[in-house]
Amino acid sequence: MKPLFGIIVFIIIGILTATVLGFGIPSSPPKVYDADQAGLDDRIVIKFSHVVAENTPKGLAAQMFADRVEEKSNGQIQVEVFPNGILYTDGVEIEALQRGDVQIIAPASSKISNMFPAWNLLDLPYAFPNHAAIQEAFEGKIGKQLFKKLEARNIKGLAFWINGFKQVTSNERPLIVPEDFRGQRFRIMPSEVLESQFTKMGVTTEIMSFNEVYRGLETGYLDGQENTISNIYSKRFYTVQKYMTLSNHGIIGYTVLMNGDFWNSLSDEHQDIITEAMNETTRWLSDNAIKMNQAQLERIKKESPIQIHVQTPEERNLWRKTLRSVYAEYESVIGKNLVEELRKIQNKYEEPF
Repeated sequence: MKPLFGIIVFIIIGILTATVLGFGIPSSPPKVYDADQAGLDDRIVIKFSHVVAENTPKGLAAQMFADRVEEKSNGQIQVEVFPNGILYTDGVEIEALQRGDVQIIAPASSKISNMFPAWNLLDLPYAFPNHAAIQEAFEGKIGKQLFKKLEARNIKGLAFWINGFKQVTSNERPLIVPEDFRGQRFRIMPSEVLESQFTKMGVTTEIMSFNEVYRGLETGYLDGQENTISNIYSKRFYTVQKYMTLSNHGIIGYTVLMNGDFWNSLSDEHQDIITEAMNETTRWLSDNAIKMNQAQLERIKKESPIQIHVQTPEERNLWRKTLRSVYAEYESVIGKNLVEELRKIQNKYEEPF
């Protein structure tokens, strides 16, 4: 038995020695080349968070921008779009941007006015008579000055996207003259200027996240709100409101913001790609926002019994008279030079406020 046992041990040792020295034992599984994965380590991923639906002007523009960037960079830069507040709600998205947890957001300008008081300019009542006035403001001195304010907080301003003019809705009564607002509770965005406006109309204001407004209207906690047609349509506010006035008393525009450190980390080539894609998207949105709002207004008329009133010039003058003092109240907060620039544009397109 002992000789046989020795032979067996000798054979086993021989096999193990041959395996190690002759064939080798791989230390890890062999790597398989996958062409689809090539270059992933070099790909730049940009998270773009916003709070509205995909079928709104902002939602469509965000996706268009993402597609343009990927195309222009040959897939080297990927923009991941997160709509409807699924990544960050409008109450925390600016902080997330500053931390670098997300690279791009596009909040309504009202939502950054507390951090950047000059941006209250855009919430002044009847600030812009028409879309041409808005475009002129942001392509000129006003736009340059407002974007300059962002740099102190490590934020890069990429663009201003116009959604459209704001309208008002209510479940209580038609909103024809300022007195019709009295005693109602309205949701507003976090803006001192907006709060001042609605307080002057006799409204109790409620600051509420955009994605909570429908529930507030549905339950009757809120009596009304202000918004663009595209937002009223996409969030179905018109299904839980009885009256709407087409007042064009203000605008909703979105400030497309990027984390400053992230922007500075990009190469000149990549910055140029992002800028070019953003400029193309902004031009497209400017041309199509009006059409989208008009088309969705027609759908609202067909899909619901909501009563729609178009503000007359006489009613417009009554609202303006009630709200005129807001300008003097916030001129020092916004900056006298910016208010003067705005008045120049107003004078060009309609009778001065």
